[in-house]
Amino acid sequence: MGQHVVLSQITKDYIVTLADSGKRLDGRPFDAYRNIRIKVGHIQKAEGSAEVWLGNTRVLAGVKVQPGTPYPDQPTSGTLSTAAEMNPLAAPDYEAGPPRPEGIELARVVDRGVRESGVIKFDQLGIKDAEGKISKVWMVFLDLHILDYDGNLFDACSLAALGAVLSAKLPNTRYKIEGKTEDEPLPLSEPPISTTTVKIGKSLFSDPSLDEDLCLDARLTVACDQEGNIRAMQKGGYGSLSVDEVKSIINLSRTNGARIRQLLKQAVASGEARTQE
Repeated sequence: MGQHVVLSQITKDYIVTLADSGKRLDGRPFDAYRNIRIKVGHIQKAEGSAEVWLGNTRVLAGVKVQPGTPYPDQPTSGTLSTAAEMNPLAAPDYEAGPPRPEGIELARVVDRGVRESGVIKFDQLGIKDAEGKISKVWMVFLDLHILDYDGNLFDACSLAALGAVLSAKLPNTRYKIEGKTEDEPLPLSEPPISTTTVKIGKSLFSDPSLDEDLCLDARLTVACDQEGNIRAMQKGGYGSLSVDEVKSIINLSRTNGARIRQLLKQAVASGEARTQE
């Protein structure tokens, strides 16, 4: 563990030195994303699925939907449960066993991005019986599987989750839902797109690589809708951000988010999309 900390400090010093001369480890501009590939709907047993490659980071998301009992305080609204599995094969320090704190935070951030933004219209997930009453609702289970970690899991997981949700269908035929003769898409609204920027030294980097992730001072993930309005934010790291830095990150989120949104739409429409290499 001590060796890992020393290595991260050495790497950080090198990254800061490079940044002072206007350069980045992998040669990207400070505001640029790595290549993105999105593949949607290729897991047959899931109601919705998506696999995302963000550089060499690779995440698989799956959605399962089944009838269940609603919460007492929301008797006609559906529910969402999100979990993140950090596969031991994805990184040298991932281990099998109980969820890691990083995995719990990751799941919560993705869950919040889907739930609080209203991407899924939960109030339309009530299941009516033969008498027209709602006693059951659709329960949505979103599972994230980290297959390869090479930096910026927040954006990769968020994008995979959105791809899986946007491609998901309600399994009406399997559960023999009253009055339904075919499966239908989840009731959805336009999703916000999450983008992550990190601060190392005095510099801001979009879409952090693994080395940048490991030695960041502060991280800010911002989700913006198609109008550029902020829908969610998540701060990470022990460092601070000035007001001007936060404003710069928000502008980066709007710009990069608009490009990623178009790529996501292409993937949902055709099954796969990627940025041009």
